[in-house]
Amino acid sequence: MAAQSGKDMLLKLDQTGSGSFLTVAGLRTRALSFNAGIVDTTDAESAGRWRELLAGGGLKRAQITGSGIFKDQTSDQIMRTLFFAGTIRSWQVVLPELGIVDGPFQITALEFTGDYSAEVSFDLTLESAGQLNFTPL
Repeated sequence: MAAQSGKDMLLKLDQTGSGSFLTVAGLRTRALSFNAGIVDTTDAESAGRWRELLAGGGLKRAQITGSGIFKDQTSDQIMRTLFFAGTIRSWQVVLPELGIVDGPFQITALEFTGDYSAEVSFDLTLESAGQLNFTPL
């Protein structure tokens, strides 16, 4: 696979819960990370006293982060409303040439930064709130 442009990685939110997705405007950076916890099953009889893990036993989670500038678009207002209400909504992350990750997420952090000689920017963090799906492109 050839290199992909970062601007083609898109973050989309379900505006109303009806399956109508809107690209979050103004994002300059986006990241998606997956994590899996572990369940340690090590005991006194573990071979060579090496740690043993329970396969598939840990908690899985995903986190989406992004930063950018607000552009007075519909997605800006919806994100603020969802954050202050603590609402869980369906989101999609489009990974160019790979696929789409979608599922329920909650906005857990929304930060604003302003420098007197620059625009106001924001940082956004979403945490998974249920099972995620991956659809290859």
